[in-house]
Amino acid sequence: MDLERAVNESFAADTCSPDDVEREPWHPGNPAWGHCDVTALVVHDLRGGELILAEVTLDGEERGIHYWNRLPEGVELDLTRSQFRRGEQIVNPRPVERLYGSFVREEAYVLFRSRVLARLG
Repeated sequence: MDLERAVNESFAADTCSPDDVEREPWHPGNPAWGHCDVTALVVHDLRGGELILAEVTLDGEERGIHYWNRLPEGVELDLTRSQFRRGEQIVNPRPVERLYGSFVREEAYVLFRSRVLARLG
């Protein structure tokens, strides 16, 4: 199974970011919703490269942040971009350092990672 498919099949309500749930509950019709952080970390675990962080705006209003990956070969990989369906803009992208052991959603990350790895075999 490829990484994108394993990630897509691992999205669920129990690993969605609570910040995003406050704006809109997770539902299977938009499975990537609220999963950018855990997805970017798992991709980083498996493929390396850089974590990219940017702000999300909608109609000029800040709507949170968004993470994705820049792989070692320079290709940007954003497996959760599909969650943005209302014309949100991703602004001010920049590489950020991964701070091991300080991730606020550690439990969700561990659960999501275990699902992805199980699907990858």
